[in-house]
Amino acid sequence: MMTTTLDAATVLENSEALRSAMVSSQLRTSAVNDPRVVAAMAQVERERFLPARAARFAYADTMVELPGGRRHNNPLATGRLLTEARVQPGDKVLLVGSAGGYAAALLAKLAREVVALEEVPELVAHARTALAGVGDVQVVEGPLNAGWAAGAPYDLIVIDGAVEQVPEALVEQARPGARLATGLVDRGITRLATGARGVTGFGLVDFADCVCTILPGFEKPRGFSFGN
Repeated sequence: MMTTTLDAATVLENSEALRSAMVSSQLRTSAVNDPRVVAAMAQVERERFLPARAARFAYADTMVELPGGRRHNNPLATGRLLTEARVQPGDKVLLVGSAGGYAAALLAKLAREVVALEEVPELVAHARTALAGVGDVQVVEGPLNAGWAAGAPYDLIVIDGAVEQVPEALVEQARPGARLATGLVDRGITRLATGARGVTGFGLVDFADCVCTILPGFEKPRGFSFGN
């Protein structure tokens, strides 16, 4: 895996070559094999969607610190989620946890319409600037775990991070048969999973252990603990 980080100026000057190296060393070797996803990740300038101070990490195999205590998923986690999501050209997609807009820019090349949901105001502002003129993408601000009912129903929901549970609010915003791609966290271990909406919710099947950023607000209720 490519883990080298460079100064921001070097990244900007060599962006195309670094993206090509990312595709070769991180994605193609790790089951990111959908030609449309690979092409999108080879084209989209990831550094545009990160804070300026973090541009040097744009093509490294690592998560990136973001405002609001958040972390940006590494390229591999996002690439594998989009590959397994089987994004269709006619899909209307809800992206949960859009951060600075990188995954939204990728989805704009794969789907018909993208609603990119983020709850950290600084990230929302960054995404709106970075995504200006990029496809049919609407950046919206609100709690991640509430989804965005105003745009429902969705054909596909992508949660670009790991959650303990998928809230009922998100289930209700998916049309019957809609797909979901998400990270799952269980006792500190993160995995990637996909599924489809059935009668009572999403039936999820995990397909890979993968380092993945954990999103806030999706925790399962904790049981009572009684003292002695």
